[in-house]
Amino acid sequence: MRSRFLWIIAALLIVLLLVVVIGAESEMRRAGPAVSAVVIDVPPGASLRSVLRELAEQQALRYPALVEWRARLLRQVPTIRTGTYRIPPHASPLQLFDRLQRGLVLLEQVTIIEGWTFNQMRQALHAHPRLAHTLRPLGDAQLMKALGHPGQSPEGRFFPDTYSFSPGTPDRRIYELAYERMSRELAAAWQARADNLPLRSAEEALIFASIVERETARDDERRAVAAVFANRLRIGMRLQSDPTVIYGLGSRYDGDIRSRDLRTDTPYNTYTRAGLPPTPISLPGTASLRAATDPADSKALYFVATGDGDGRHHFSATLAEHNDAVRRFLQRIGARPANRGAQR
Repeated sequence: MRSRFLWIIAALLIVLLLVVVIGAESEMRRAGPAVSAVVIDVPPGASLRSVLRELAEQQALRYPALVEWRARLLRQVPTIRTGTYRIPPHASPLQLFDRLQRGLVLLEQVTIIEGWTFNQMRQALHAHPRLAHTLRPLGDAQLMKALGHPGQSPEGRFFPDTYSFSPGTPDRRIYELAYERMSRELAAAWQARADNLPLRSAEEALIFASIVERETARDDERRAVAAVFANRLRIGMRLQSDPTVIYGLGSRYDGDIRSRDLRTDTPYNTYTRAGLPPTPISLPGTASLRAATDPADSKALYFVATGDGDGRHHFSATLAEHNDAVRRFLQRIGARPANRGAQR
């Protein structure tokens, strides 16, 4: 009699367990209660229980305990990956598990601006809270060695773009991606270079492109600017580029370039030294790389801003024409002639 009673109890428990399991499976496939997308941050070391509790608090999950019990019973506890997750409206618990298991985190982004210096790039990466800062303590030379390019100047070597990454990605990965991208872009531009280009190597093209990048923000003028400097290189005329002077001044530059700065010799002062500077002065984008390797067909040797406020320049083939353009520019901005000659 007792044995029969125990069998009845066991049968009831089995039936109850089956009901619970069937209910749990049904709940796993049931649309969730969230009427709008929910965003949660999963910190390192977070447990399944804490994540499910957070989802329940944000009304994206009805029965966190039931979902956890089912996962542990079936040994389907997902590996919880760190990051920010976006849970779509009415996502079922199974869909939640799938996102957690696959690590479908929202990607972070860091933007490197065209014309930035390498130091500005480093500051942007250092300041990003979602990167793992593995290279922050290193100096520039040590950083390049760590990336596998010992003895190479970092300036100009990294392509300016927006890079997406998962939270916790080492900063090294962004440097590697930007370096590889610049190498490809430079190689492609150099391969397609124009004939009679006054440059001897892709290295010189990179330096040249970095100057073009800093001289104008207008893509439709980059080839014309490149033509001016290419023409000067051909005849042995100094480039006289203000951005190279500013780069050479480094921290001494206070936002205003003066006549004495143009006379102060540095390796980057293209007023005092002929030819290209020793390294790039900025991170050039695709338009500047292509302009540097394929300048416009022009005889211009000078250019000056029009003063119209749209960033355009007037290009001149003669000094007389250039001086006239400079006078018109000064009249538009209401300034007195600067004691700098016809440097552009």
